[in-house]
Amino acid sequence: MQMTCHPWLAGVICVVMVGTICLRGIGRIASSDYGQFLRALQAAQQNLSKESKHNALRHKLLTRDGNEIDSVFVDRRNSTVYANGNILVVCCEGNAGFYEYGIATTPIEAGYSVLGWNHPGFAGSTGVPFPDQEKNAVDVVMQFAIHRLGFAPENIIVYAWSIGAYCATWAAMNYPDIKGLILDATFDDVLPLAASKMPPSWEPVVRRTIRGYLNLNNLEQLNRYGGPVLMYRRTRDEIISTQESAQIVSNRGNDLLIGFLKHRFPKLVTEETLWALRDWLSGDRGHQMVLWNEGGVDEDACMEKLAAYIRDHGPSFPMLIGLFQAPWDLIQAADPNGRGADGFCRVSADMCGPPPSGDAP
Repeated sequence: MQMTCHPWLAGVICVVMVGTICLRGIGRIASSDYGQFLRALQAAQQNLSKESKHNALRHKLLTRDGNEIDSVFVDRRNSTVYANGNILVVCCEGNAGFYEYGIATTPIEAGYSVLGWNHPGFAGSTGVPFPDQEKNAVDVVMQFAIHRLGFAPENIIVYAWSIGAYCATWAAMNYPDIKGLILDATFDDVLPLAASKMPPSWEPVVRRTIRGYLNLNNLEQLNRYGGPVLMYRRTRDEIISTQESAQIVSNRGNDLLIGFLKHRFPKLVTEETLWALRDWLSGDRGHQMVLWNEGGVDEDACMEKLAAYIRDHGPSFPMLIGLFQAPWDLIQAADPNGRGADGFCRVSADMCGPPPSGDAP
């Protein structure tokens, strides 16, 4: 018997999904004095203003679907103080995030030029934060950065937190010449997260609703981008995990990384070697160091093989390095950064503190 989903029911479920998964932080804000929250945003805006040390300017950007996107630009170009000023970081905020009080502070403190923007319906932006409006919003932000602010794509880094990765991966997919992409505390696909918050008997309705109305498939978009990617995973993340009692193992950032590496290195990350990668991702830094030492990985040999492959076949993805190698050799070869346990940890993005603010991404 085929299950049908009436439009009104789909709408109700969609609202529940948004409230539970995407806008969970809004509830925390709404439960306190809203006026106090607005005053905090205004104070943060003042801190970024033209009169402040950051010399920021606000802009209203008009999307193709008629929304007005509130944005702020901190210009550090041609500065004798900020060495990173000629690089623009476009920030895509996450759960209840606002440019006034969100991830934009990290690249600002690191001396980059920064373009922050608020999602449709957030603070000074109009609209509703649903996929089509989100895509149009980040599109006009990127167009503004390139054609009005004058940054070449190769001098733009897109930086995202949590659900902001949907916009960021869409931007990377459609602007493939950007300098790089940074994804912090995010997921591969919203469906497993939504399903984990609902009764199992609702799974067919949840699936149909998500795929029809809120299909945030970050991995699918990420795999259409061939440039540099840096990921951070939070080891105590109750939002991006599907099991409260096993936050590291069930963190959907693991699945994002695995799917990403499978796409870029399909002969390295195979069914025969996947267990090793999952084992690596299942624990904290101490667990990973034990595995690294027990495995006896030869970093120099790994880098020699990678360099030889690139010399013979070029640096484009997917790379077929690992073809015809034994499984254990493949496991040892899976050191993408060539910096041993520390390098692999950086790629797997295992961290629980805030991302570094003083170093270049």
